[in-house]
Amino acid sequence: MSSIDSVLKENRLFPPSDDFRTKANVSGLEGYNALCDKANSDYEGFWAELARELVSWKKPFTKTLNDSNAPSYKWFEDGELNVSYNCLDRHLEARGNKVAIIFEADDGAVTKVTYRDLYQRVCQFANGLKGLGVTKGDRVVIYMPHGIEAIVAMQATARIGAIHSVVFGGFSAGALRDRISDAQAKIVITANESVRGGKAVPLKSVTDEALGLGGCESIEKVIVYPRTLNKCEHWNEERNIWWSALIKGQPTDCEPEWVDAEHPLFILYTSGSTGKPKGIQHSTGGYLLGTQVTMKWVFDYKENDVFWCTADVGWITGHSYVTYGPLGIGATQVVFEGVPTYPDAGRFWSMIEKHGVTTFYTAPTAIRSLIKLGGDLPKKYDLSSLRLLGTVGEPINPEAWIWYHEVVGGGRCPIVDTWWQTETGANMIAPLPGAVATKPGSCTLPIPGIIADIVDEAGAPVEPGKGGFLVIKKPWPAMVRTIWNDPERFKKTYFPEEFNGKLYLAGDSAHFDENGYIWIMGRIDDVLNVSGHRLGTMEIESALVANPLVAESAVVGKPHEIKGESVVAFVVLKGNRPEGEEAKKIAKELREWVAHEIGKIAQPDEIRFGDNLPKTRSGKIMRRLLRDIAKGQEITQDVSTLENPAILEQLRHSAL
Repeated sequence: MSSIDSVLKENRLFPPSDDFRTKANVSGLEGYNALCDKANSDYEGFWAELARELVSWKKPFTKTLNDSNAPSYKWFEDGELNVSYNCLDRHLEARGNKVAIIFEADDGAVTKVTYRDLYQRVCQFANGLKGLGVTKGDRVVIYMPHGIEAIVAMQATARIGAIHSVVFGGFSAGALRDRISDAQAKIVITANESVRGGKAVPLKSVTDEALGLGGCESIEKVIVYPRTLNKCEHWNEERNIWWSALIKGQPTDCEPEWVDAEHPLFILYTSGSTGKPKGIQHSTGGYLLGTQVTMKWVFDYKENDVFWCTADVGWITGHSYVTYGPLGIGATQVVFEGVPTYPDAGRFWSMIEKHGVTTFYTAPTAIRSLIKLGGDLPKKYDLSSLRLLGTVGEPINPEAWIWYHEVVGGGRCPIVDTWWQTETGANMIAPLPGAVATKPGSCTLPIPGIIADIVDEAGAPVEPGKGGFLVIKKPWPAMVRTIWNDPERFKKTYFPEEFNGKLYLAGDSAHFDENGYIWIMGRIDDVLNVSGHRLGTMEIESALVANPLVAESAVVGKPHEIKGESVVAFVVLKGNRPEGEEAKKIAKELREWVAHEIGKIAQPDEIRFGDNLPKTRSGKIMRRLLRDIAKGQEITQDVSTLENPAILEQLRHSAL
């Protein structure tokens, strides 16, 4: 393998303002470097000090890192704690009356829950679970709408030492069955329906279908929350129990189950997986520490902040930056049930204005979609409460970054472009906003204590400007512990022998620029080999979106008998989808544009225009589906998680 060619050049630099820098939790590059030096000089001591500062322990740990059975690393293993205690009990004295959650429902109804209210709800539900015989180590599957009750269910499960596995409420019956079966869960917690964009989505009926597919014999009870007034079609009195019946008469206090730091907190199955589901298992102590450190450093948390992460709890972002990170640090946060385009494309901006949001964390796909639906729309709202913006899920192209910075942030809010994964547990590479000058499209530098590098296939570092494999060289507390029931797959996937079993392989390609900043170039399997040049898809996508006509793009490759692979671009314009001669004309313009921006080698051989791109309900573009379309192959994988499955047929017949 030759190194991956980096073709995107971006030199604009945005340092933090003096005011932001002086008030930041990590102030100035000297503050960042001091933390890095501390981690480099005493790695275990660095993490141990943070664990004692940011986590409340029932029994203090005496051993920081056990690497005797690498890569099955253990952190703080002889310490005991409870995550729910850290998120609720420890705040009651100082923050009992502080609002923990501002919940806005799909229809706009707002519910505010204080830390004391949330504590009591969690304790009642935890007592109800114990009444059903749920004990430490039992698995509980949560298949819920995004809202207060889902957070209560997660916290209550953690409170009694059970292990939760949240399944996103858009997954099909088959996907739900696979996850229940693999985890051998004892309980399913669901709702009669969820509500998104004015439409009801049946969850209880999907749960019934999943349980009828076989392999779910471990399930003893199904707890059902009545999100709407609509009745459930089928009700099994022996198996089903209403949420209200479960908590009726239950005490509002519940002693937490103290567990060791390595006790599994949750299993989260990676989205869109094919074949056997891959259950990422996280620990208790190390994972919680990761969320607290990043809330403090990356999101520069202040006591009066109103934090809003738009992710659903069905994904790792919702685990780390809805259920555990904000509550662990004692924040007030917004939780939103609906979609950003309902009842109109101003929903996000109106909510920021209404709730006085200070920190807004969302996905680049959402940003690009909102640009298409109304690039000037945010200007109609008062967004002056914002002080920090963030992105998550995939690299953000520079032009969308600039729009986000200028139009949403008013040119005054730093943007934390965060790189991390389900497997890493928390932010890994991101600018600390009061310390690191940002570049549009770059996740910049690793947070202190994270030792990242970019290497070739032999594990040797590559030179700046050349792409390679992104790796993490030392274990960190929030890292994945194993793949549930499959430790060999864990080692093979993340610590492969090709890298001597010692480097964590992220699966992303990346390069360092002249400032030492990291640029993510796409997944390793998304790298194109065009006439001997290895090109990252992200860079071609960014070039396309830099064109004033383009709102969004996704680039994949397909086999080519001469060049090896040809470039296929799926493009969404800011205006209407073009057809006929107009489409041919714009396609020609875009090819010339890419040739001018990054070179003829990256010119798309084929351009397909669509009204949008195939995305999951979390906003993730399903590039595997686009590769199938580009190759003319039949799509055989499950598409039930797509927000817009009809777009597949449109894209299939749109080649130019």
